[in-house]
Amino acid sequence: MLDQRLVRENPTHISKELGRRGVEVDMTSLQTLAKKQRDLEVFRSNLQTDSNRIGKEVGQRIKNGENPGSDLLLELRKNGNEIKKKIAQYEEEEKIISFELKQKLLALPNLPSPHCPNGKDDKDNLEQRRWGEPIVAENLKNHWEIAEELCLLDTERSARIAQSRFVTLLNQGARLERALINFMLDLHVGKGYSEVFPPVLVNTATLTASGQLPKFADESFRCAEDDLWLTPTAEVPVTSLHRNEIIPFKKLPLKYVAYSPCFRREAGSYGKDTRGLIRLHQFNKVELFWFVNPDESEGAHKQITNDAEDVLKALELPYRVLELCTGDLGFSASRTFDLEVWLPGSQNYREISSCSVCGDFQARRSGIRTKVGKVNQLVHTLNGSGLAVGRTMAALLETGQQPDGTVKLPKALTPYFGSDRLLTQ
Repeated sequence: MLDQRLVRENPTHISKELGRRGVEVDMTSLQTLAKKQRDLEVFRSNLQTDSNRIGKEVGQRIKNGENPGSDLLLELRKNGNEIKKKIAQYEEEEKIISFELKQKLLALPNLPSPHCPNGKDDKDNLEQRRWGEPIVAENLKNHWEIAEELCLLDTERSARIAQSRFVTLLNQGARLERALINFMLDLHVGKGYSEVFPPVLVNTATLTASGQLPKFADESFRCAEDDLWLTPTAEVPVTSLHRNEIIPFKKLPLKYVAYSPCFRREAGSYGKDTRGLIRLHQFNKVELFWFVNPDESEGAHKQITNDAEDVLKALELPYRVLELCTGDLGFSASRTFDLEVWLPGSQNYREISSCSVCGDFQARRSGIRTKVGKVNQLVHTLNGSGLAVGRTMAALLETGQQPDGTVKLPKALTPYFGSDRLLTQ
């Protein structure tokens, strides 16, 4: 959420920066609301000071032996009661204005980083680097063809159980998924991350704190009777792990790794990637999340990206790193590096991780601070997939496919899977 002080004092800056994202906003009405809310807060605070002063004076005079029924004390009490009525009126008006302002601010995305390149959409993203040599050959199979031949998954029965875009992993497929999750978790824990396994169902406040609501309500699955939602990513519950807390400065940075099932409606994407493991309503993901001192967030962004890259390197999967332009940024992000893995079957790169720095945007929504000296200060948050498990499996199947129908697995995964390859049935 954007800083209300910035809305009051520099609305032109907000308008300009959101314009870089292609977002137009009426800052005049927003600034008017913000100023009115602040004025009401100041009026109420001043009146409260007067009320406290009168109450203290009345108490002190009675303590000194003055008659409680004296004209002076009666007049003081009368003034005090009138002030209390005004305070109540200001509180009610402030409550209404504050709610309206907050709802408008919750709908606005984060401001892009000064380092974020300008652009309209994904065509303007900038490639930063590549790793590995992509396999380029004819007659290579797509991962869903390989999975069907090796009986790794079942989509037809899954649609019967749920609906389309769900998958049931079978035998070697289920074992490979489990192996990948454990491999990723162990790799990141070895780098100093603390492992957490958060709830899969989260409440509205938690989704709002991370920036998913109100913007992405249509993308999420909701259990309306309980005010619970199926989490779209572990980023959501981990953001709220320290909601409304003051994290001791000496404990920063806090680095978490969390495996979770993820659920997304994929609204607006029907007809895209209808086969295989790329775009499902339910999928598994290992998520990286940092809470950091604001002065260290830029370096942390590079490190969290490197940590996600290390998974791809260990699995011997060629990839490239893109920096997203302003028009392709996620709602809560101020700067993002995307990792795209090479899929030999389709001969192109596909996103497998987004590593983003969010500045204090999520921390302001969540009330997460640290104490610098005697001053409370919002922390910065960062997140990145480390990695999306289904897409990693897809890349492994296409990269390791052999002429005899088997799939060779990378050495790093062999101890977790229990074999160096997937075998034909």
